Amino acid sequence: MNKQKLIGITLVFAILSIYAFTSNLVSMKSTTDTSTQTSSSRIITDAYNRQVELPDNIKTIAAIGGSARILTYGGCANKLIGVTDMDKKNVPAMPYSVVNAEHFKSLTSVGSGGSNGTYYVEALVALKPDVIFGMIDEDTIKNIAEKTGIPTIAIYPTDIFDQSFYSALKLIGQVMGTEDHCTKVIEYVKSCKKDLDDRTKDIPDADKPTVYTGAVSFRGAHGFEGTYAGYPPFDVIHAKNVVDETSKSGAMLIDPEKVMIWNPDIIFLNPTNMNLVNQSYAKNKAFYNGLKAVQNGQIYTQISYNYNWTNMEIAIADAYYAGKIIYPKQFEDINPIKKADEIFNVMLGQSFYEKLAADGSKFDKITIGE
Repeated sequence: MNKQKLIGITLVFAILSIYAFTSNLVSMKSTTDTSTQTSSSRIITDAYNRQVELPDNIKTIAAIGGSARILTYGGCANKLIGVTDMDKKNVPAMPYSVVNAEHFKSLTSVGSGGSNGTYYVEALVALKPDVIFGMIDEDTIKNIAEKTGIPTIAIYPTDIFDQSFYSALKLIGQVMGTEDHCTKVIEYVKSCKKDLDDRTKDIPDADKPTVYTGAVSFRGAHGFEGTYAGYPPFDVIHAKNVVDETSKSGAMLIDPEKVMIWNPDIIFLNPTNMNLVNQSYAKNKAFYNGLKAVQNGQIYTQISYNYNWTNMEIAIADAYYAGKIIYPKQFEDINPIKKADEIFNVMLGQSFYEKLAADGSKFDKITIGE
């Protein structure tokens, strides 16, 4: 074999070796890329700062605690395949349960719901949702995640205009791919807060009437003595809530005689508990008739917004109605009913005031004893 022929053969083998090596690299890269795509997942941080690994594509979810309501605000209730018994009640006092009634009635029950709710672990395991959302304590969240092996996310909004509410919606949008919808709801709620604050923040205390809210429901129905210090619909409009003088916060029972001492200018009552107020009136007319607000016909409704956690949309509507009554000049352009339906359309996807009114919960003046 001559020298030129030997060189030619060597070159051919070299070229073939380079080609084989290059092809192998391409093959390895392709395999690596495919592996990343098929096993892709993501990590999110929930309300308890827990790191939860989720699949990229979430098609089905289950809701425990009061989370079905927030998931409705977040625009993804259609992905629910499991809800609580409470979510299925279909009562106007929980607007989200009415809005979703047709969808919810056929879904698997995965818990009882309510403040002391139980959770049906076996049902969750059998249902196999991609993700479980829960508005419950951290230990229970961990327990459910451990027993079911299903990613379980805690969301825990604590107030209507609180950062925890915005964070819950933002997390839902991130997990469910409804970021645009959730951002719209967040920005709208923030705009309501700003509007309510702007209308009332510069009113001198000396020009504000004193107010009281009674017949507030918490852990059951209450009469006139059921009230609330730091009442959110009052706080956001800087109202002078006489109960705030107790230096307490939240729902409580107050001695009615204390209300007589405060003698507020305006009283708001929960219309669904007026039977209890009227029973008390029948036994003690002198007390009620001695109140300045009763004498002047300054008794109005505040629609109850706490039922299986907080109906945020009703609470915001309540703030506008209270503002209209307490500060008529600053709210002269507001029609409380139209504003309520605007709020409901953004947060629930439909008008809802008529359903509340038909159920006895409407914005109106009250005459105690009737």
